[in-house]
Amino acid sequence: MKTLPRLLLKSQHQKNRSGPAQTENGMTLVELLVGAIMAFLIITPMLGFVVDMLNTDRREQVKSNTEQDLQAAVDFIAQDLSQAIYIYDNDGITALKNSNSLLRPTTEPAGTPILVFWKRQLQPKALPVSPTAADTPNPTNCKTNTPCNDAYVLSLVAYYQINDNNPASIWCQPSGANCPTRIVRYQIRDGLKDPKAVSPATDPYYATVEPGQKRSLAYNPRFDLSKPLENVTASNEDLGSGEVLVNYLDYGKEPKLIGDECRTALGNPTTQTGSTTSPIQEDTLKVTDRTNEINSFYACVDTERNVARVTIRGNSLRRIQTDADYDAKKSAYFPTATVQVQGLGSLGK
Repeated sequence: MKTLPRLLLKSQHQKNRSGPAQTENGMTLVELLVGAIMAFLIITPMLGFVVDMLNTDRREQVKSNTEQDLQAAVDFIAQDLSQAIYIYDNDGITALKNSNSLLRPTTEPAGTPILVFWKRQLQPKALPVSPTAADTPNPTNCKTNTPCNDAYVLSLVAYYQINDNNPASIWCQPSGANCPTRIVRYQIRDGLKDPKAVSPATDPYYATVEPGQKRSLAYNPRFDLSKPLENVTASNEDLGSGEVLVNYLDYGKEPKLIGDECRTALGNPTTQTGSTTSPIQEDTLKVTDRTNEINSFYACVDTERNVARVTIRGNSLRRIQTDADYDAKKSAYFPTATVQVQGLGSLGK
């Protein structure tokens, strides 16, 4: 009697254990394939959207960086130009190059001088005031509590556009063809002159000065501002090493500079020869890289009025890709900055 109930319970227990296993069904290959296709159709557009958003954000970021760099560059140039007492136009720069008065910087690849001018360089607290002394003390005495006056010296500033085609250069990243151009600033200056120099004609300078107060080796002591095309630099010295002002300028030839842009921007300047007044030609006013036809950095200069208008065009896409040629449809990624500055009227003003 006990065996029968046990058999019934055992049979029922086995049914309960095997029941769920009999109702569990796996996914068929068709169902798995359909699910994978649906997931692909949903995820792929979303992934493409995310990638596009990231690329757009990156392009906007480099565009913003380029705009900031260009604005900082034109602000610096404007401040520099505000002290200019003589600005060379295209005819003047051509004459300097032909006479080797402006030597090519040997530490840089071949470049083109675009903006060249003379300025008054401030030397703060450089000349001691000693009215009772028999001889004027050297500027080194300004280290002490000796009262000192500020001084100004002539300084030549040259902004070059450097077209570097070396893919390994640090200025050509990401590495590849069509490296961006950059602006490099060079400066040479006169030294502090001693009003009581023993030989003012041959050696007018103080014997002892502070670092930064010496005459640059490339400066020609015979230079006379009334003759700006003569004796500008020493023939046996170059401009030395310069400072990069801004990189990632456009290297292309488009868009081309057409029309009388400089004449219009500068108010159609004229020149007076005797009683004859004639307009200054566009080729005289516009300074650009005509050899390579690169116009991403150019200046419009009216030497007679001591006015300069500087334009810089960047190439933000070159920061992230090598084939970033100018495209009118993407002109927003080639931002432009322009500044026009009236220099000092003459030396001493």
